[in-house]
Amino acid sequence: MLDIKFIRENPDIVKNACRVKGFADPTDEILELDARVRELKTITQNMTAEKNKITREIPTATDKAPLIARSKEIGAEIAADLAELSTAEDKLNDLMHRVPQIPSADAPIGPDDSFNTEVRRIGTPRKFDFTPRAQWDLLDMNGWWAPEKIAKLCGTRTYALIGEAAELQLAIETYVIQKLIANGFIFIECPSITKPATIFDAGHFIGSDLSVMSGDVFMLSGTDRCLAGTAEIILNSLHSGEILNEKDLPIKYAGFSPCFRKEAGAAGRDTRGLARFHQFNKVEQYVFCTPEQSDEMHEHILNNLCDIIADFELPYRVIANSTGDMGFNKVKMNDVEAWVPSENSYKELGSCSSIGQFQARRTNTRYRAADGSMRFCATLNNTGIAVPRALVPILENHQNADGSVNIPKKLQPLMGGRTKIGGKH
Repeated sequence: MLDIKFIRENPDIVKNACRVKGFADPTDEILELDARVRELKTITQNMTAEKNKITREIPTATDKAPLIARSKEIGAEIAADLAELSTAEDKLNDLMHRVPQIPSADAPIGPDDSFNTEVRRIGTPRKFDFTPRAQWDLLDMNGWWAPEKIAKLCGTRTYALIGEAAELQLAIETYVIQKLIANGFIFIECPSITKPATIFDAGHFIGSDLSVMSGDVFMLSGTDRCLAGTAEIILNSLHSGEILNEKDLPIKYAGFSPCFRKEAGAAGRDTRGLARFHQFNKVEQYVFCTPEQSDEMHEHILNNLCDIIADFELPYRVIANSTGDMGFNKVKMNDVEAWVPSENSYKELGSCSSIGQFQARRTNTRYRAADGSMRFCATLNNTGIAVPRALVPILENHQNADGSVNIPKKLQPLMGGRTKIGGKH
């Protein structure tokens, strides 16, 4: 969320952010409520002071009755004002949680992903001397999955990899975790079970009503828990309420967890293959830093993902997401997309996001600056790798005519030295 002082002083900037991000604009109502809240606080403070003064005078007064009557009258007025204040503060709190983060001035302006712009493109898509197979055909012919059987047992949008494909997925996860550790990240295996308030504090949902999450989040019936859709949720609240030291920033985490999403808004999309499931695994990069370090950290975690995709020997491109595509809580966002031959296009493998102080205000995560002042941290996140999605371009780009798949050189040590899997061998 934003600082109310910022909204008071920069209403036009806030209004513009609502407009370019495509959210309803509550700015005027916020300013009106904020003024009334401050007025009511002043009124109740003054009336409480008057009531306290009368209370002190009553014991020594010759005629106590008028003072007692006035004290009761003031008490009733205070009670009425406090009731109005409570209602106004609740409404103001909800509206404050409906204001989107201010996007970077460098972000492309537009309502959706058609306004995204390409930043750079690395590598050239492979020209095959045979007709390449789609991921699902490679999985079928090598016996690397059993989609019908798993769907019968577990329902739609579930998967299970078998044999060498499962080994490759584990190798991918392990490689990325080891690479991030070598780059100074603290590895943490995160729980997937959490509390709704923790998801709310990550700032992905609008307003203060936690029930709005039920369309996207798996709630665990009969409990006060739910399933997280990313390790970012846990990592964001890891230092909730704490005061960090500036000298210790940035703090970089590599979080691994199974992730759970309803995919309620994805009906009919990516129903074949390994692209979109209710459960998947993800390594997440997450950073706490000072606002001044944020741009440098954005490039750092963006380049980490680019390096990982290059290590997997995949052509890829980097996208600057438009204001309407970057979401509610982001200052700026870059998607990294790998080439998928069967679709003759680039498909997203990760999203790098600068959040500014938006999340830290919700979690009250601060740091003590060198000058002794207390400031909110800036936070950033980016995918390290998400599987099985990452298997799609790896399988398709590295396939051979016989259905085997060459293993990228960086992954071969984690695959027992094998150079390829599947096919006739």
